[in-house]
Amino acid sequence: MHYISTRGGATPRKFCEILLEGLAPDGGLYMPVRYPLVNDATLADWRALLAEKGYAELAFAVLSLYIDDIPAADLRDICQRTYTADVFGTPEITPLKPLEAGLCLEALSNGPTLAFKDMAMQLLGNLFEYELRRRGEQLNILGATSGDTGSAAEYAMRGKEGVRVFMLSPHGRMSAFQQAQMFSLQDANIHNLAVEGVFDDCQDIVKAVSNDLDFKRSYKIGTVNSINWARLLAQVVYYFAGYFEATASNAERVSFTVPSGNFGNVCAGHVARMMGLPIDHLVVATNENDVLDEFFRTGVYRVRAGADTYETSSPSMDISKASNFERFIFDLVGRDATRLAGLFGEELPRTGCFDLSQDPVFAQAADRYGFLSGKSTHADRLATIRDCYERLGVMIDTHTADGVKVAREHPQTGETMIVLETALPIKFAVTIEEALGRAPDVPERFRGIEDLPKRVQVIPADVEVVKHLIATDCA
Repeated sequence: MHYISTRGGATPRKFCEILLEGLAPDGGLYMPVRYPLVNDATLADWRALLAEKGYAELAFAVLSLYIDDIPAADLRDICQRTYTADVFGTPEITPLKPLEAGLCLEALSNGPTLAFKDMAMQLLGNLFEYELRRRGEQLNILGATSGDTGSAAEYAMRGKEGVRVFMLSPHGRMSAFQQAQMFSLQDANIHNLAVEGVFDDCQDIVKAVSNDLDFKRSYKIGTVNSINWARLLAQVVYYFAGYFEATASNAERVSFTVPSGNFGNVCAGHVARMMGLPIDHLVVATNENDVLDEFFRTGVYRVRAGADTYETSSPSMDISKASNFERFIFDLVGRDATRLAGLFGEELPRTGCFDLSQDPVFAQAADRYGFLSGKSTHADRLATIRDCYERLGVMIDTHTADGVKVAREHPQTGETMIVLETALPIKFAVTIEEALGRAPDVPERFRGIEDLPKRVQVIPADVEVVKHLIATDCA
């Protein structure tokens, strides 16, 4: 399998080359030259595989279709070491939890940092360590987080041989628990940088550094954000697992509702659907920062300035530039890299938006690719959290509440709607207490975490400052 850039300017690469690279040299995102198709027989085999041998073997089966430059025995070992009950708290790894008639949650938040990002990041950490050891190289990971990516990356990479992590986060815009998870880590290879700005400022810095090809090569810069194809690929697996758990045969179809800010989580569902997984709809749930909902309703993709990005009670989605959206638009415009480069490389930087509303391809977003969308507000979150707890006996976090609220607006007759659970309630305790009048339970291993010493540096939203810090640490 080879990978190409959405913008057309990169030579096709193998998986392990793009694993360590992140963005393509032309500023685009890597995509497989084709989606491997799975037929009914393969789905039946994978259904039995999950039931008999577990999630790790399903992960190996899916990943093997995209990774042919790691020996099969090594890839299987990486999957087996990653997806264990010890790491994810349950042998099922991603158990399905019924919520109400026709609606269930896929539990993705049982990992080390209590968020769905662990599902991919734990694999990524093991892949990085494997490939760096094989090459005898080191890697400086530069990432941006609006909440959960940072802690998931740091817990996956802490102590890993040959890896340093420089994680940018918006200063003061994450929950206290999210900040404590990251900033309390004292490992020498972990560097927390709190940027005076919003998440999009952090993300812009990561892209700017990645686009400085000389600096990127000199300091071996890699990424763990979902612009890294390997991370998105790992997320494809739990769509297959969720489907198999929700259905009795391959004749059934399901839909997924996905809380989404940066489009990586739901883009993995798009990949699974393109492979042949029987998904009817992919419902994108946003909060007040509704740039994605606006596109799927109107055909206009309009990014917001930092001053226009709302600070909400589902802060991991306080994003107005959805990096992975470029991957979907690449498919939507028929993989026309020249046109894609014009939209994302020229028009978007110049005008802050592009408009596909009058283009025939826009209708395909729903008709061919199955996308629907909706948004949720703080009042909606409180009402949904309260309803799920008082009526159904289930406590959910704020982002999952956005998903449940929007899912209920798109009922699917005769099939199951699966909402991807994105985090455990403790990560957003203030809002949970506002909704329920009680705080969520704190897992034993995280009790007192907010009182631990913090290791973090506050910096301006300046690319050169970040480059200087990386260069100084590597000296």
